[in-house]
Amino acid sequence: MIKYYISCSVAWLMAIGLHPGSARYYNSRADSPAKTLVAWVQLANLEQRGGSAMTIQSGDQFDGIVFGEHTARRWMAGSDFFNRTEKNQEPHAPESAVDKTWNQIAIVYTSDRTSIYRNGESYASYDAKNIDLLNRGDNMVVFGLRHVGATSGSTLRGAVDDARIYDRALTVEEIRSLRANVESSILPFAWWTFEKGARNDRMGRFSANRMRGGATFEDGCLVLESEGASMVAASEMNIKKLDATTAGADELANYRAVRAKLMSDRSRPVFHLTNTEGTGVPGDPNGAIYWKGRYHLHYIINENGCAYAHVSSVDMVHWRSHPITLSRATMGHEMFSGTCFLNREGRPTMIYHGWGSGQNVLSIAEDDALEQWSRPIFMKPEIRSGQNADPISHWDPDAWFDGSHYYSIYGGMPGSGKPPTLMKSDDMIHWNYLGLFLSRDMPGVGADEDISCPNFFKIGNKYMLLCISHKRGCRYYLGDWKNEQFTPDVHQRMNWSGIDYFAPESLLTPDGRRVMWAWCVGGDRAPLWGGILSLPRELSLATDGTLRIQPLRELELLRYNQGIVRNLSVDATKPKALDADLGEAFELSIVIRPGQATGVGVRIHSDSKTGAGIDVTVDPVHKLLQLGDTKAPLEIPAGEDIALRIFVDHNCIEVFANDRQAIFKQHEHAAEAVGVRFVAVGGAMEVVEARSWRMQPSNPW
Repeated sequence: MIKYYISCSVAWLMAIGLHPGSARYYNSRADSPAKTLVAWVQLANLEQRGGSAMTIQSGDQFDGIVFGEHTARRWMAGSDFFNRTEKNQEPHAPESAVDKTWNQIAIVYTSDRTSIYRNGESYASYDAKNIDLLNRGDNMVVFGLRHVGATSGSTLRGAVDDARIYDRALTVEEIRSLRANVESSILPFAWWTFEKGARNDRMGRFSANRMRGGATFEDGCLVLESEGASMVAASEMNIKKLDATTAGADELANYRAVRAKLMSDRSRPVFHLTNTEGTGVPGDPNGAIYWKGRYHLHYIINENGCAYAHVSSVDMVHWRSHPITLSRATMGHEMFSGTCFLNREGRPTMIYHGWGSGQNVLSIAEDDALEQWSRPIFMKPEIRSGQNADPISHWDPDAWFDGSHYYSIYGGMPGSGKPPTLMKSDDMIHWNYLGLFLSRDMPGVGADEDISCPNFFKIGNKYMLLCISHKRGCRYYLGDWKNEQFTPDVHQRMNWSGIDYFAPESLLTPDGRRVMWAWCVGGDRAPLWGGILSLPRELSLATDGTLRIQPLRELELLRYNQGIVRNLSVDATKPKALDADLGEAFELSIVIRPGQATGVGVRIHSDSKTGAGIDVTVDPVHKLLQLGDTKAPLEIPAGEDIALRIFVDHNCIEVFANDRQAIFKQHEHAAEAVGVRFVAVGGAMEVVEARSWRMQPSNPW
């Protein structure tokens, strides 16, 4: 698109005798219904109904350039309750120009007639008793929404390049002479070009504005892509009044629109925690802690840079949202990963990497809702003479108080090649550098694997370091904490494909359980639903020292409509369907005796006609748990039955096997592919018992 632009200046106004501050400038016309609305518009689609390229509004009365509200694909002169709108629009040509095509739409109002022009050609003309909206003291101009107060389905989807209002009825020749972003010989009453993101009326009449609903500027245009996207222009006083009177209505309308959108999206998970509005990608979980009867969890989200979204729960299943209060706006830098711990005084204390500050940072909670936090406390490690500070990377931290001292792990920034380091403090102000955190690394860990998102805690009679490497995802070490250094003797993965399972965070419950979450991005494929958090997992050590992984027991609160099947024989040549209507959100608990089978399990998202789906199988011989093409090691003692817990949440599948292994994966499937079949490979197997439940939604809207 080639755009012509000549700047409008005060000099131009003065040259024709109109100084912006003069009475003539603001009162150049007698009260009259005569006016012309002109806009250069690009539609995103032709199916939309009821949005406006530009509306002039006073109270409940308005006139606007509206598309498709009364009759599909027709331009119309929108008005309050259609009082000045043509009733029969069928004879007019339906719009056919869409995407990357600009239309000039002009509506001319006289005292007794309304005429519409499309690209300088007559489109419609009819008798109407018009009203004066330009001389009213409370008027405003609205872009996108049909009018302020409009409900969902009233947003123009597309872009506006130039919009202007004239306080007289232009002739067709005058309309044809107009060019987008070029001054006209006739002085506009109001004019917006949106050049370089400018949102102000160039005539100075509507001096203030508000952007809402994701309206943006791009290439010198006002871009309106989402429901509720709009810009309102008015005087400073009227904008303040608008803020005061419409805040509740806007919030309610936005809530209804968002909720309708989410409820219509069948791919949205309902019991894996997602971002409340379904906009933006939830990132690393952080700052998990139990405090004053509630579990609190934060996660990274884009809010003018990386910020901490905040949710809390009484059961780690049903969450409610809190205001975002840890962000660049409040802390002066972006919020990268960290954890939360209790300080010497017993107050929750957040430690995180302050992106943009170059340092790790502490902040102390100032209220029991964990919504108010102290100003940042910057951590500056003190290096003693003779110490080598080169390994220190100011990166993802973790911290704890052991009853006498504070310790903090500084992670190793990806690409730096630096290991995690350890700091110690008595007061959270002065931090002494102690050296390397790990006394050694473990076989199977690549030299290029950083330790980010560290989370260090005691588990059983050992200590665990949960972390990631950016190349391989979530993993953990088990070992001993002695002489202010961690000596690992076990290293295991928790992620098996791309970055399906990433960025762990955990907390300790009042009854002593260690519960963790991870960020599930969707692997090396595009995420199917914008990023989610994993189901909470309980971690514990068995008597043999190996890690046990179980789904959070409180998830059972979501179960309903239980079904039970027992003593079912399944042959390798013929999978057997589970006779249950489970929908797209359910749990399976299955006990299988392999018999002669070399692979046993179930097929989910199974098509009723073809039988195709995605298999969850255990191969006892090759010691593998497999979900689709994702494989994880799983060793089950001889003679032990195979026990699977499978959670299906629309496209999200999370599998737990014998409390020893777990896999997460997203799998896109057709709406009708919701069956479950038992499958055996290489021989017959016995399903000792299979229980199924539908699962209630638990996500906040």
